[in-house]
Amino acid sequence: MITTNYSFPIAQKANRRSAQRQTVYLFFCLLLAGIPARALDSATATENALTPIRSYISSAWDVLTRSMTKCDSIADPKLATTAVLYLPAGFPPTSSVQRLEKDCKVEVKYLPIEIHRPGEIDVNQIQPPGLLFLENRYVVPGGRFNEMYGWDSYFEILGLLRDGRLDLARGMVENFFFEIEHYGTILNANRTYFLTRSQPPFLTSMIMAVYQAEKAAGKADSGWLAKAYGYASKDYEMWNRDPHLAGATGLSRYYDFGEGPAPEGLQDEAGYYRSVASFFFEHPEVADHDLVETRTGETNPDAIGFLFTLQLCEATSAGSKCDPLKTLSLTRDFYKGDRSMRESAFDISFRFGPYSAQTHHYAPVCLNSLLYKTEKDLEQMSRLLGKANESDKWQKRADERKERINKYLWDSERGQFFDYNFDTQKRSSYEYASTFYPLWAGLATPEQARSVLGNLPVFEQAGGLAMSHTNTGAQWDYPYGWAPIQLLGIEGLRRYGFSADADRLSYKFLSTVLENFRRDGTIREKYNVVTRSSETHVATGYKSNVVGFGWTNGVFLELLHSLPPAVVERLANEESTAARPRPK
Repeated sequence: MITTNYSFPIAQKANRRSAQRQTVYLFFCLLLAGIPARALDSATATENALTPIRSYISSAWDVLTRSMTKCDSIADPKLATTAVLYLPAGFPPTSSVQRLEKDCKVEVKYLPIEIHRPGEIDVNQIQPPGLLFLENRYVVPGGRFNEMYGWDSYFEILGLLRDGRLDLARGMVENFFFEIEHYGTILNANRTYFLTRSQPPFLTSMIMAVYQAEKAAGKADSGWLAKAYGYASKDYEMWNRDPHLAGATGLSRYYDFGEGPAPEGLQDEAGYYRSVASFFFEHPEVADHDLVETRTGETNPDAIGFLFTLQLCEATSAGSKCDPLKTLSLTRDFYKGDRSMRESAFDISFRFGPYSAQTHHYAPVCLNSLLYKTEKDLEQMSRLLGKANESDKWQKRADERKERINKYLWDSERGQFFDYNFDTQKRSSYEYASTFYPLWAGLATPEQARSVLGNLPVFEQAGGLAMSHTNTGAQWDYPYGWAPIQLLGIEGLRRYGFSADADRLSYKFLSTVLENFRRDGTIREKYNVVTRSSETHVATGYKSNVVGFGWTNGVFLELLHSLPPAVVERLANEESTAARPRPK
């Protein structure tokens, strides 16, 4: 089981000793460079003020690391199931699996078929659900998320590289190669019920981050890059064939191959689908293809999943007397959208209609920006590998996608990028923080970037970037901010020369994380960026604010690294002042 609070006395002592050694080393370096003693005092003060949170993050990597040799890797807090580990069909059991089976009383099973692409197997036939085998160690987000996730891992890997954990970071990337080879694609996470969907594609960004880190360490591995290029090219194709194509736009969409309610939410999101059905019943004007009535003796192919009974009740002194009025069901199309929303990883917002039930009807800004970035990365990788013809192919694909993004997703009047509903052939008007993705990917023109900057007040709050300015009660909407979007937005602004804005947003978010860490000693999954608090009041979906937390740890280190020394010193000074005991 994963604890919800961390205490690392031994690790923290080790980190304090490490910090002391670094300070002594810095002292001699500054003396040799002829830097005044006051500069040493400032550097030491900065180091000491940020040591507690840096130590927490360093220790958290170990707490959050899982492998096929650790018993706590198998547990699934999202479901009440027995501990089962699944190996790919025909895959020889390793010694680590045999030890896990013996020492942890874990049942080991094989998947019934070889899997080459998502949707190839009915996951309902895999009972009980369980963990999917991976060869290398990996970092989990924390709490209910006790497996290796698709897009979380990119931000965790950035943090691992900043903390010098290159082997762990590279092993996680190689786990994704294993998933592509044996499970058909990069999965939402390595559980059997996730075999129906992927997550936002950050694989080439992970590959290039690890490759560049190894190169900087004098260990550029062109053989590894060639292997990575092959796997990344294969996974890219999944997004560029049906059913992941967004109609006739030439762009891509999110699409989950499963049907019916998403199993990972049935235990700790209890009542979610009932709340959704209630909302659509009360708002029939937005319930297009989402809610249907079912009648006794009739079969409706659109009605799957839960049944919800409406009653007409008469309140009397003796109690209530009720008669059944009608029975409702969420539709097949709703569940497809609900599952596809989870592949988008923005679960839950109202970005793609209420409860994002129309996700699979949209060409999203985020996904297509990431695929443009993938194409540019593959172009760079092919050039490094001497594959000139292939690099020209990737350049052409990137240029074509950029043209289509500008055609369908850019709104010149509003100065933002919006998702496009390819069924209605209308661009969304829902202002969302995904508008920063084209800047991060480098596909926006300088004029578009300036227009997006002009809309920064729509999203900027006291604690950083909010996901939207629409308060729906969902955690991926206002007033919440998430570490990954802070990083993508800030790096996007910095890429186009808006460094002062990037520094200001970095400071706001980092100081929010520091302030809450000082109060409760933890780092969280998300923050209320309006109140600068980790206290969240999510009305729909899972309501916890998970402790850990993998991607917040990684983003904290990455943003801190990119800040000018003066801003880092400001953070440290404020941290020192706030932590200083008050005089009696």
